[in-house]
Amino acid sequence: MLTAKEIKALFEKLDARLAKRGVMGEIGIVGGAVMCLVYDARGSTRDVDGIFEPPGIIRECAKEIAEEEGINEDWLNDGAKGYISGKFEIETVLELPNLKVWAPEPRYLFAMKCISARFDTNDADDLKFLIRRLGIKSAAEAFDIVGDYYPRKQIPTKTQYFIEEVIESLD
Repeated sequence: MLTAKEIKALFEKLDARLAKRGVMGEIGIVGGAVMCLVYDARGSTRDVDGIFEPPGIIRECAKEIAEEEGINEDWLNDGAKGYISGKFEIETVLELPNLKVWAPEPRYLFAMKCISARFDTNDADDLKFLIRRLGIKSAAEAFDIVGDYYPRKQIPTKTQYFIEEVIESLD
């Protein structure tokens, strides 16, 4: 598990490797990394999900760092890229000389977490945090936010049940 402090340190190591190569990098983080690093909503995350440029060089540097640090080589991965949809605002999380790290706006992160939600993870707790932060009062309001970023026909049925269950658990 990676804490916010450890994630920042890994990004600093990544920045140093990019600098040695004369490369500027950019990472958009999503999921648990945002919950740790941006919102301090949980103590740690299993990995850092995101999208990054340039992908090949960043992947190579991340793998080198993993070997050096003795951590999972997938500590930085783009497994969530299939859930990224539409336009959204971003917030810069960390700006280093050769690496910019950003996170999506909270409404988008909420919608994305709803679409990708799994019952066997921290997703329910993450969604509860975001529901409170965004002031969402009903499942209908939550669905409207998801619909702002994802076409209705792309929203899995499980998302509806998951949202309803999470909202009911807040009452």
